Amino acid sequence: MADQNRRSFLKTAASATGAGAALAALPAAIRDALAVQAKQVTGTIKDVKHIVILMQENRSFDHYFGSLRGVRGFGDRHPIPQDGGRNVWIQSDGESQMMPFHLDTKTTDALRVPGTPHSYADAQGAWGQGRMTEWPRYKTPYTMGHYRRDDIPFQFALAESFTICDHYHCSVTAGTDPNRVVFWSGASNDPELRAKGVNATDEYSEPDNFRCWVKGALPKPGYTYAGNNLRWPTLPDVLEKAGVSWRIYQDPNNNWTGAMHGGLAFESFRTCKPGDALYEKGMSWWSLEQLKRDVMNGMLPAVSWILPSPPYSEHPSASTPLEGAEFTARVLQALTSNPEVWASTVFFQTFDENDGLFDHLAPPAPPSYDRDGVMQGKATLDLAGHYFHDPDRKHIAKTDDWSGLVRPFGMGPRVPMYVVSPWSKGGWVSSQVFDHTSVGQFLEKRFGVVIPAITPWHRAVSGDLTSAFDFVTPNDPTFPKLPDVSGASAIVLDHIQRPRILPPARHEALFQETGVRPSRALPYAFNAVSKVDAKTITIDFRNTGKQGAVFHVYDRLHLDRIPRRYTVEAGKRISDVWDTAADNGRYDLFVLAPNGFRRDFAGDAAGPQAEIDVTYQAKTRKLQLVIRNTGKAPATLKLEHNAYGLAGEELSIAAGGRTSKAWSVAESGNWYDFTLSGAGLTRRAAGRAETGEHGVSDPAMGTKLIS
Repeated sequence: MADQNRRSFLKTAASATGAGAALAALPAAIRDALAVQAKQVTGTIKDVKHIVILMQENRSFDHYFGSLRGVRGFGDRHPIPQDGGRNVWIQSDGESQMMPFHLDTKTTDALRVPGTPHSYADAQGAWGQGRMTEWPRYKTPYTMGHYRRDDIPFQFALAESFTICDHYHCSVTAGTDPNRVVFWSGASNDPELRAKGVNATDEYSEPDNFRCWVKGALPKPGYTYAGNNLRWPTLPDVLEKAGVSWRIYQDPNNNWTGAMHGGLAFESFRTCKPGDALYEKGMSWWSLEQLKRDVMNGMLPAVSWILPSPPYSEHPSASTPLEGAEFTARVLQALTSNPEVWASTVFFQTFDENDGLFDHLAPPAPPSYDRDGVMQGKATLDLAGHYFHDPDRKHIAKTDDWSGLVRPFGMGPRVPMYVVSPWSKGGWVSSQVFDHTSVGQFLEKRFGVVIPAITPWHRAVSGDLTSAFDFVTPNDPTFPKLPDVSGASAIVLDHIQRPRILPPARHEALFQETGVRPSRALPYAFNAVSKVDAKTITIDFRNTGKQGAVFHVYDRLHLDRIPRRYTVEAGKRISDVWDTAADNGRYDLFVLAPNGFRRDFAGDAAGPQAEIDVTYQAKTRKLQLVIRNTGKAPATLKLEHNAYGLAGEELSIAAGGRTSKAWSVAESGNWYDFTLSGAGLTRRAAGRAETGEHGVSDPAMGTKLIS
């Protein structure tokens, strides 16, 4: 009766004030903790005995969490520049412009937001090889819709209670199948051909939804498959060969006709039979009830995947965030039903791709080719075979002519990733770059296996998710109770009777909650240093950290061009040159890298010249700035701090001279942002100085919204 009364309350409250408001009254229960400590034996990843993985459908990071405090969302102070003085927040549909808008669930049917196009063609068009200018044109105006805390309280509570990754990307700028194939195998293109330097075609890769969509039913008459078999080993193949226990919990006849199961594109799954390990563990019916029984009986496999049915998948149009929350809650209830098991369990929940939903960060990717086939950027590793070739233009839109027929095969836009475990509690953000190969890399790290399909480029750039955990001293000994989301279907049924959500006729102001959250230590240490002469500017990209990264460079004098990208492996450096002669010596370059790293280089070869080098003194927690006047005349420059409350000053530097300044960044959580300028010269530097210790997210995030 109590449960019935609770559901009645939820439905009544939803009718009166909106489903989001009704559930928002409940997150205070998070403080009513169930004490389940991590079971520590070694204080390392070896203490993880069970890894449970749930991949939901089609939500971008900004769509869910652009307004969440302490993540790189709508308060990002370093948006990508675009023509006409605009930036990435203002997108074009080909005729008019629009900005992100709130999907208000209190007065409209916005919980069941319409789906948007999400094929390879429209995803490539919206990305624009990094230009990021025309999402509404390729994805419809609904691409710019996003939720806030009151709309999706369960998702916010999960992020606030555990760890959210705000630089986790889908692996391919495309749709469901391409990304699930990567998620289940480590690559969307044949690794043997890639190793030979052969770029992928659709014969042995998955650019669009095709191979995972099956007909028929199990056990009889059996599945009928589309297309030829992919032949490299899947993650279950690797685990089975290594003797690591695993299972897929699913209804094989209600998994969206196979689309949730990336393994169905592969020969090993397609040819397995009843009695075979792959069939019994990965093609059979294993329910959430069985998951709970396995947990209760101490029989949970080392690795488990969970496949949702369409109504609980969170896929726009077919499902809602509320129904997805109910499904996630059921999974968590099963996993925590035995505290002894939960004490050794990691639960990853992510999304296969972004649907057509906007995200403002340019995905890390190998350099693109321009229309003339010239690579726009460089890398410190061989990129042969890391591209998709569409010689017959079957997968590229006719209007998408920024590049040719050979294109980078990933990464794609950001999607949410929750890291839920006794080692990841406390509302942390992890801002290391991850993608769907990262889950496979985590399995490698834990079980000592090798997933051969993961590309060298992904291994260089994408982390293994271990930095999202504290295995030595878990930060919170309690498992929070999450908001009640039972009865979601009834609430949604009531909700969809409301007026349809429509994109607004006028721009809405950007919004992000202010405040910081604890932030995991990152393996990054970057720098970018310039050198200017009469006809060129050279930038030297340096990576002294422990993880590779992609630097994006936007030429603000030529934003009609594809931005250049530079993949720099850990401990390496690379440089490139821009010709300034055609612009009479003028230059204006904007550099971005992970977690808010920014450098601006603007000026005129005929004007004053000054170069900066930024280093960090970990013991004193001071930032060291060295300024060299490389011009032939004295320079008077102004040093201004763009955030964090520091006072500026004027500096005079003799021709050929140098000076240095140092200041503490301890009070700003090691974050810095300053500009050196004078007589048309600009040098700006921003980012976080890493110490190897955990810190806080950018304190200035959300304090000044740039639109």
